Amino acid sequence: MTVSKTEVELIGRRVLVVEDEFFIADDLAEALRGAGAEVIGPVPTRERALDMVAGTGMIDFAVLDINLGGEAGYAVAEALSERGVPFVIATGYARGALPPRFRDVPHWEKPLDADVLVSVLSSLVART
Repeated sequence: MTVSKTEVELIGRRVLVVEDEFFIADDLAEALRGAGAEVIGPVPTRERALDMVAGTGMIDFAVLDINLGGEAGYAVAEALSERGVPFVIATGYARGALPPRFRDVPHWEKPLDADVLVSVLSSLVART
């Protein structure tokens, strides 16, 4: 069995998944684990995500849904930024709907393809 470059880059990386839709969160977690990442969560609420960012050890990357049960996830994005954690915004909103501060963050528009996510996170690995 051959291990792809993407899988090698994600092996052992800790990825926080913040997503309130169970099936999407499950697909993301499965794809990330399949690529060798250690998944933190998934967590479905802003409050739990903020607790994870504040209390969890090392987080290499995060995948953040901006609409978490009707609550905006921008506070989580701020906390990740303050901690220096690279993240991808996963949302149904167009990039232009995001606050200017987050328009340069990698943006992944729903509907999601979990395999594409693995590739996007792999590109973040190359930048860190």
